[in-house]
Amino acid sequence: MRYGEEEIQKFNINDKENFWPNTHRKNYTITIELPEFMCRCPRSGYPDFATLKLSYCPDKYVIELKALKLYINTFIERYISHEESTNEIYDTLYKNLQPKWMRLEADFNPRGNVHTVITVDSREQ
Repeated sequence: MRYGEEEIQKFNINDKENFWPNTHRKNYTITIELPEFMCRCPRSGYPDFATLKLSYCPDKYVIELKALKLYINTFIERYISHEESTNEIYDTLYKNLQPKWMRLEADFNPRGNVHTVITVDSREQ
């Protein structure tokens, strides 16, 4: 196993060290694009690729960017649907960040003539 694979395999997004104190009290938006998300179809095993767009207004915490990258890479060998992966990522980040608001859009590459975009937004709940 290569060192990157080992780092991904051992990674735990819920470790407190992955979330840093937000030292600014004003409202501002952090937008992060992750263009290389990959998981596997739970039925066929074929790879599914997506661009993830995360936006949030931090309250007490911000996410460390390497931690986010490693977390997203933990999905690379998981057999999980578009809907499940998007909601799991949203729920995990929302729980740990506790932002003022958060939005996650998962724009999956077309496969078999189907294009899926899944959006979860705390302001719409």
